[in-house]
Amino acid sequence: MDIKFLIPQKIKNFYHLGQAVLANFIYGFPASRRQAVSASRGGPARKIKIIGVTGTNGKTTTVWMIGKILEEAGHKVALNSTINFKIGTKEWVNKTKFTTLSSFAVQKFIRNAVKGKCDYLVLETSSHSLDQFRVWGIPFAVAVITNITREHLDYHQTMEEYRKAKLKLFEKAPTIVVNLDMEKPEEYLSCNSKLKFGFTTSNPNFPASTRRDCSSTRGGQIPISNKIPNSDDQIKIIIAENIETGIDYSNYQLQTTNYKLNLPGKFNIENALAATCVGLSQGISLETIKKALEKIKGIPGRMEYVPNNKGFKIIIDYAVTPDSLEKLYELINQIKNILPLEKGVLPTGGEGFEKQSENFKSSPNPSFSKGGEHKIIAVLGACGERDRGKRPIMGKIVAQYADYVIVTNEDPYGENEVEIINQVFSGVVGTEINNELPNFQFPISNFQLNFNDQKIKNKFTEGKNCWRILDRREAIRQSLKLAQAGDFIVITGKGAEETMAIGKDR
Repeated sequence: MDIKFLIPQKIKNFYHLGQAVLANFIYGFPASRRQAVSASRGGPARKIKIIGVTGTNGKTTTVWMIGKILEEAGHKVALNSTINFKIGTKEWVNKTKFTTLSSFAVQKFIRNAVKGKCDYLVLETSSHSLDQFRVWGIPFAVAVITNITREHLDYHQTMEEYRKAKLKLFEKAPTIVVNLDMEKPEEYLSCNSKLKFGFTTSNPNFPASTRRDCSSTRGGQIPISNKIPNSDDQIKIIIAENIETGIDYSNYQLQTTNYKLNLPGKFNIENALAATCVGLSQGISLETIKKALEKIKGIPGRMEYVPNNKGFKIIIDYAVTPDSLEKLYELINQIKNILPLEKGVLPTGGEGFEKQSENFKSSPNPSFSKGGEHKIIAVLGACGERDRGKRPIMGKIVAQYADYVIVTNEDPYGENEVEIINQVFSGVVGTEINNELPNFQFPISNFQLNFNDQKIKNKFTEGKNCWRILDRREAIRQSLKLAQAGDFIVITGKGAEETMAIGKDR
């Protein structure tokens, strides 16, 4: 057994703090003694505006959106996200499998961004990095939280501790941006920040009195200023209304201005609102923000369509939490239930995809699926050495929406792959599974049911409409064999990642 697993995390965090102090001394403090005289010139992090983005879901997309808005406004930008790094025009893939790197790597990246003469750095900030002092000493100009739902309970143990870790980003930030639709937004709004922004699409949790105040001033400027309940502080709020989402877009309205994103789903509207708040906080006009957001065509591994000539849709998404998985499948289910069909062929994404979609919508006699014509084929797994409790939950969620389910391997790290697969699969079939994987004779098409006559909704039988396949490549191959024109293949868990983590190997 690795001895590090025997050491309590709070003890290990003293080590991380020491590393952070040393990293700040080496990279964060000045190279010359003369610069040390002025705190305002004290190091790279004080020569660039740093925006920290945290949250359970949507961090990467929000980081990308903020970056595009800042660039549209004429700024040179550095990004550090789960999927990539960027300094100005130089961009490279994040192959580390860490959302936020070590304190040394983060400080070095900041220094390089300053050397690259960037005005802003947008830093995707995980709860682990906040708890382990990896971003200690960084003077964040803006702190953003996209949402907070169940995740990383293997590490934080409770949701309360998870929220506390996220709160560390907000302790000293002069400007904060908070999702008013998430659970307990008031915890973050209570921070001593000079400028507070909130965004909402429905506002179920923020006090109703504030919602009414916002509604009464909709003819005015954006954002609307309101008093935070039980506080003397003011919050600037933006409200998205008239929301509409389709197969490859989402529309919404801020006051009288219509926005169209080339990204589907209400969750992407929330990400856009968070980015909009950041833009407004930096004095960027709504016109510039709108232009930047509407230029974004897609984000790698986030609701990404894979072009093909088979007539079915292949969707790749990161979705590693129950909340993100449910929102993804809710969206796909909505799309498949209203999607027009013409000769059994669907638009397949890629170049000309939007034009194809419009052609289908404008077809004189399109036929519409009522839920039975398009099948959803799910391929999923769960990460090893992470929250085990969410695995059957994720399997159950997928079983509510998918017609066929394949559970496969996904970054097991040092954990037993079969045990992970079985825990997810238990949620699919509704009973505990702990046996070895069966050796089915493929192709899977031999096991297909007569969909309309035999399949009972949400009733899964292994070997007929659900499978456990250890090899991820093989699982994806078999999903392609299952699909027919009009079907959706949804592959979740890896997103744009190019490697698997098996033990210490990548």
